[in-house]
Amino acid sequence: MNQIGVVGLGIMGAGIVEVFAANGYQVIGVAESAEAVDQGKENLTTSINRASLKGKYTAAEVENLLSRILWTEDFQTLSNCDLVIEAAPELMNLKLDIFSRLDEIVNPATILATNTSSLSVTEIAKSTKRPENVVGFHFFNPAPIQKFVEVISTEFTSAEVISSAIKLGRDLNKLVAHISDQPGFIVNKLLLVYINHAVQILDSNRATQEEIDSAMREIASYPMGPLELADLIGIDTCVEILKTIAADSKNELHQPAPGLTKLLASGHKGRKSGQGFYNYSERPALPTSENTQLKKEIHLELETAYLGSAVEMVSSGYASKIDIDNGMKLGCGLPSGPFEQIDLIGINNLRERQAKLAQTSGRSEYAPLAL
Repeated sequence: MNQIGVVGLGIMGAGIVEVFAANGYQVIGVAESAEAVDQGKENLTTSINRASLKGKYTAAEVENLLSRILWTEDFQTLSNCDLVIEAAPELMNLKLDIFSRLDEIVNPATILATNTSSLSVTEIAKSTKRPENVVGFHFFNPAPIQKFVEVISTEFTSAEVISSAIKLGRDLNKLVAHISDQPGFIVNKLLLVYINHAVQILDSNRATQEEIDSAMREIASYPMGPLELADLIGIDTCVEILKTIAADSKNELHQPAPGLTKLLASGHKGRKSGQGFYNYSERPALPTSENTQLKKEIHLELETAYLGSAVEMVSSGYASKIDIDNGMKLGCGLPSGPFEQIDLIGINNLRERQAKLAQTSGRSEYAPLAL
């Protein structure tokens, strides 16, 4: 592959442009308007300047990287690309419209990829005349930094396309997990169910957002608490991903918690709107709490449910332990993977914790799987 197209130039799309250009590919960045193209350029410049200050790029490397990028509003320029990646917002109708346009423009052999974090790759593939050439290629934000990529195949995806996508991810110096199409895939399914559980605790008035977030930062050494993370991801994005997961799992616990839906109904989408679980115009420091015992209880509950979800994912045959561990460490920045954590605490201890959580919560969904 030599020429790559990227459709959608938000933070993620611009990051994907940077990844490919930094690795020697010719890249065409496409957006719907001149304003969106200019925003993409600004997003890229911000990322490159930040990386340059950390010594990642020399001035010559920046010049070469920029020389490989063509910015445009014209979809027709994508006609000869070897691969086109869609990186538009998580709206199925928008993605279907983009794929419909691409289907008419690009060469028959061109691979069409979606960077969706949760939507059905199968539905996207079926909307085209080339479902065998459609694949999920999910980067994590920020794409130039995060080292994990999920390659998602459907029942239609050809073996050749899967092989090409996996090789491409590795050529970009990413760790690649190949999985089938399932809502949330590996990382977002585990992550969003964990975030939703934290909001359910908040909704029950058992703890404040500061107590919940500081519990996971201070005790689990996570880089962010779950509610801070929800604000970073975007409340609207969290709600949409959870809806797709819940529709597939039929598990009531996966339905977006009222705390999420109420924020969204009020127009509070997290950091991007200035208000989510926290007010970002008034919040200069990380939230904390002095209630040590409560924080221990919150950590124990959230960790137990999260590890149980990881065990269930492996037991279903969806993903391997190593792919799950890599995904949660390299895609989310967690200090360890769930199975590394289970090795530390012991599977029997985890099962005892799961049984206790199921009993105290009255939710059989938290119970350990039958041996």
